[in-house]
Amino acid sequence: MRRAVPLTALLAAVLLTAGCASTYETAAASDPAPPAAEELSGEVTVFAAASLTASFDDLIAAFTAEHPGVQIVPGYDGSSTLATQIIEGAQVDVFASADEANMQKVVDAGLAADPQLFATNTLTLIVPTGNPGGVTGIESLADDALTVVLCAPAVPCGTASEQLLAASGVRASADSFEQNVSAVLTKVATGEADAGLVYVTDAALAAGAVETVEAAGADAVVNRYPVVVLDDAPNAAAAEAFVAFVRGPSGQAVLADHGFGAP
Repeated sequence: MRRAVPLTALLAAVLLTAGCASTYETAAASDPAPPAAEELSGEVTVFAAASLTASFDDLIAAFTAEHPGVQIVPGYDGSSTLATQIIEGAQVDVFASADEANMQKVVDAGLAADPQLFATNTLTLIVPTGNPGGVTGIESLADDALTVVLCAPAVPCGTASEQLLAASGVRASADSFEQNVSAVLTKVATGEADAGLVYVTDAALAAGAVETVEAAGADAVVNRYPVVVLDDAPNAAAAEAFVAFVRGPSGQAVLADHGFGAP
């Protein structure tokens, strides 16, 4: 039995899909300026895809430094889970999805309109440090002798994984399907799995606990991330300001530092 990497050492590193032609707008220079800092206050609830955890923690810190009267409460999980919670009545100000399909569910439910794109992401193949399973590429995911973990098909990283595997002609021998990308990353990083597909941004966070193996064709499967203020947002003014910050120059710089692509 291989030794698992201590979880306490990973929790700091492991903080914690495929797109079609976009129907949403990208960041625009003509966006209206957000309200002045002294005009904003109160709590803002932000639901964001699990793959955004580290970047949104930094975005929230930067935004609240400029707007000290605002308290942002984030909730991170798979985009499909978050969309379902919103549709079922969760009181949320902002929703940031890892794909357009789950965002569209919220729009179709009449709860939001005009989502805006703010980032892109792609997949990579990860293995535990030292690559004990001898994974050589995407084709290795078909090996029954390996423990393979993937995102569930309903979540964006799962949809992206399915598209990448189909394009590669590979039928993965998956041992488990996880509800968000953070769970896939954790299982590989702790040695519970020999290989998995995650976003490049997540793999970078766990450097030292995981290694990446080239996954041919991954750069052609692009996830586009939309964000929106919910129509019944309890704190619409502060929510709009936060979205403007995410899509503006300062927010885009933070996202780029975390490895996200431009929208």
